[in-house]
Amino acid sequence: MYNRTRRLRKSLGIRRLVQETKLSTDDFIFPLFIEEGENIESEIPSMPGIKRYSLDTISKELDELIKLNIHAVLLFGIPSEKDDEGTETWNDKGIIQQAIRFIKKNYPTLYVISDVCFCEYTSHGHCGIIHKNDVDNDATLANIAKQVISHARAGVDMVAPSGMMDGTIQVIRKALDNQGFVSLPIMAYSVKYASAFYGPFRDAADSTPTFGDRETYQMNPANRDEGLREAKIDDSEGADILMVKPALSYLDIIRDLRNNFDKPIACYNVSGEYAMVKAAAKKGWIDGEKVMLESLLSMKRAGADIIITYFAKEVAYILNKQS
Repeated sequence: MYNRTRRLRKSLGIRRLVQETKLSTDDFIFPLFIEEGENIESEIPSMPGIKRYSLDTISKELDELIKLNIHAVLLFGIPSEKDDEGTETWNDKGIIQQAIRFIKKNYPTLYVISDVCFCEYTSHGHCGIIHKNDVDNDATLANIAKQVISHARAGVDMVAPSGMMDGTIQVIRKALDNQGFVSLPIMAYSVKYASAFYGPFRDAADSTPTFGDRETYQMNPANRDEGLREAKIDDSEGADILMVKPALSYLDIIRDLRNNFDKPIACYNVSGEYAMVKAAAKKGWIDGEKVMLESLLSMKRAGADIIITYFAKEVAYILNKQS
């Protein structure tokens, strides 16, 4: 006699009962691109269904998120003016600061997370101050501190530094604590690779570097052990959530973090991963809905507690139908 494992696959009912990994709208953070200006609602060509909004048009999107029980958003700002240092990032009247105040006032149940970086705000598209054709790590840290305090004063619920500067978490934690924001959590982009999957995002956020690349501060995709070292540093410096970015090609890294840390693990299902599914589905080469769900389940199965994804609304519609 042999084991009949197929008994637990015989019907939809039994498959649901024994399913080990399940998706919920509570798992998702939805990225929002907010552009300075008026009457802006423009679809991003490389990311079908994802748009840039100005503050006077964003309510339609926020209303939909509330209706779908998506509770958290990650804000990316596109300013009308840029400079070498990205000084708009710490302007208390800047686009991100305005967006934080608007959402917290009008949609108080939404949990608002702000991207903390400079690439959308600098004229050169890099993630900090340029010195000798490279990002000056420590000079950039001084500006990061100013940026997070400005976001905190605006009322943000969490900050998410994405620039991969050494010492970022320590500097942010110290700055927040010194200004009385001891309860404000940090979601660290602890393991962020120099990935080709970011292409569509750079169109969405106007953040393509005008020279060079980001390989001197983002990680080499070939390195696994380095990711664990990076996460250990962020953990020791006070990060509350550790993130892996991208997600789909780095499921082993998500599992490494899950196995080694007792903090929540996040992953970012990035723009290129989203765009590939959309493009292949449009061609009829794949079942886009099934591939979307399978991909997100793989991230959660690998150990992610939180998934930042452009698919959040589509999955929420499916989950709400099933409930």
